[in-house]
Amino acid sequence: MELNEKQKNLDRRYLRMARIWAENSYCQRRKVGALVVKDKMIISDGYNGTPSGFENVCEDENNVTKPYVLHAEANAITKLARSSNNSDGSTLYVTASPCIECAKLIIQAGIKRVVYGEQYRLDDGIRLLERAGIEVQFIDVNAI
Repeated sequence: MELNEKQKNLDRRYLRMARIWAENSYCQRRKVGALVVKDKMIISDGYNGTPSGFENVCEDENNVTKPYVLHAEANAITKLARSSNNSDGSTLYVTASPCIECAKLIIQAGIKRVVYGEQYRLDDGIRLLERAGIEVQFIDVNAI
């Protein structure tokens, strides 16, 4: 489906905003940001990091990401659970392609469209989203 120019401009703008939001992450290896947008309103946001109340250190002494670090998409989706908003029919903008675990959350959250800005070495999350009928759009984050 060819998106109209206005939607493409919005997609690039929200993806730039997600990239800025990623700067809030305390993770050293990779900073990822996510926004959930519904009816042209940002209804949730997230970035990768540790759960609330934990120290803001994402990597161990060997620079390996700690197993309990939450991905940006998971933070944005779970933040919705604590609000009066819901993500049915929304679009998720995320700076990196979703992993398979986040793809499952995206499907269950009723998100209908995912726009991402950086390819990850594994594409199983993207393939699962497509299998679920979710529209997936790649926009090179370095080109915006």
